[in-house]
Amino acid sequence: MSALTLLRRRRMSLLALLCLAIVLPIGCAKLEETERKLVFRIEPGTARWFSGLPVGVKESELQSSALAPGESLHAWWWPAARENAPTLLYLHGSRWNLTGQLFRIERLHAMGFAVLAIDYRGFGQSQGQLPSEGSVYQDARIAWEHLASLQPDAGKRFIYGHSLGGAVAVNLAHELAQEPSTPQAGGLIVESSFTNLAEVTQAVTNTAWPLHWLLSQEFDSLSKISDVGVPVLIAHGQNDRFVPARFSEALYAAASEPKRLLLINGANHNNGLSMAGNRYRQALQALGIALN
Repeated sequence: MSALTLLRRRRMSLLALLCLAIVLPIGCAKLEETERKLVFRIEPGTARWFSGLPVGVKESELQSSALAPGESLHAWWWPAARENAPTLLYLHGSRWNLTGQLFRIERLHAMGFAVLAIDYRGFGQSQGQLPSEGSVYQDARIAWEHLASLQPDAGKRFIYGHSLGGAVAVNLAHELAQEPSTPQAGGLIVESSFTNLAEVTQAVTNTAWPLHWLLSQEFDSLSKISDVGVPVLIAHGQNDRFVPARFSEALYAAASEPKRLLLINGANHNNGLSMAGNRYRQALQALGIALN
């Protein structure tokens, strides 16, 4: 091989590496954006079944230095009838904004909770770019800090997450447990959720591909739930066609005491609170959560 040919091949190799250095990050960024769109599946506008806010619900925009200019965090605050009632941060899952969550929030409020519910940036009236795992975790933390001003007693502050929001709730409780100087929650409620995003995606798509190598959004509750340091209620409908109840059983097995597992016969992904009836309240009371 001549020196000229060798030089040309080296130049081609350098050019190929340069192209990869430029194109690969662009490709990865586009792949991550597509992944986030599929994970959050945001439905714009008002849910078709939403008929308006109940009397007593107050809307606000939460303030935080963590929000960039042009970003906002829209919230609903629904005080309980009883003064100094247990207060709950409601973290919703993918697709539907707060207008699609009211039926579940009403059930929690009827149990005796005061409820603070937020839309993550990019959902509903909250302004921001396409959400990510990091941004929804940050939104939950902003809301939690606001909740402290609504309920000064840390023992009466609770975290609730449904579906994908369950992973957000577990992460928030885990973060608080790692900060000795920060008051923890009084308890954690996780409904219709999963172990991590890769495992539930494999189950839903019925694929054997090792998706944990491909996904940038982890939502890994399984590695965190043993260290949340608070009482945990895990609830799941046994007829859930979207997220099999075995994922909640795995979360329950990994969680530390005190804990309760509530498997709701006949319930699907969304109607666990209504189908469980008084069993939901009894499970909470068994964990020491006093309701009206």
